[in-house]
Amino acid sequence: MATVRLNKFLSQAGVASRREADRMILEGRVMVNRRVVQELGAKIDDSRDRVDADGRRVVKDEAFVYILLNKPAGYVVTAKDPLGRPTVMSLLPRMRTRVFPVGRLDAGSWGLLLLTNDGELSHRLTYPRFEIKKSYVVDVEGRPDPNSLRQIELGVFIDGKRTAPSRISVLSQGDRRTVLRIEIHEGRKREVRKMFEAVGHNVKKLTRTHFAGLSLGGLKPGDWRHLRAAEVLSLKRLAGLS
Repeated sequence: MATVRLNKFLSQAGVASRREADRMILEGRVMVNRRVVQELGAKIDDSRDRVDADGRRVVKDEAFVYILLNKPAGYVVTAKDPLGRPTVMSLLPRMRTRVFPVGRLDAGSWGLLLLTNDGELSHRLTYPRFEIKKSYVVDVEGRPDPNSLRQIELGVFIDGKRTAPSRISVLSQGDRRTVLRIEIHEGRKREVRKMFEAVGHNVKKLTRTHFAGLSLGGLKPGDWRHLRAAEVLSLKRLAGLS
């Protein structure tokens, strides 16, 4: 008998991330042995129990898929959107294996997004303990002074909690706008935007250029590619799975 948490099973099967799987469970969209299960932390025997999600039987697929996408602004980072907004999934061709986004990138932002059906890798890449680095190019209003940038680097309070230390460099600066590069290792909602807003500078454009050692390279907005074997190995080493 192989007992596993239901949300982990759904994640490993490529249905959704663990966070999204928990939401599906709470919404009554998951059945075990044809009975709805809404208990977070529920466990199953993945060798015997039947699991259905959104009316479809869930079967583990050991063939993992890893995709790097250059997300344009205007697309929601989720598999499905109840408001009917375009999602990043519409930028990919129809695939036999379902993939889901790793982490967050808000609808108004551009840049590097990883998608996979490897639930364990996805979980670790977004888990704070592994401190996975992310780099962004940020176009802000005005001219932040050195003291404001130092405040961000040391940590500012957003939503009642101080942000982790970050690294900032100025790429270009004028009287009305400044372009900077910032490197962080947290993944809080709209974190970069809120960090600059905390020191009085609204973000006009935000592009993620690097994530976990991956870069956009020459990938154009809306384009995607499969990761190379060496890139997958590097991600697993960062996540402690090698």
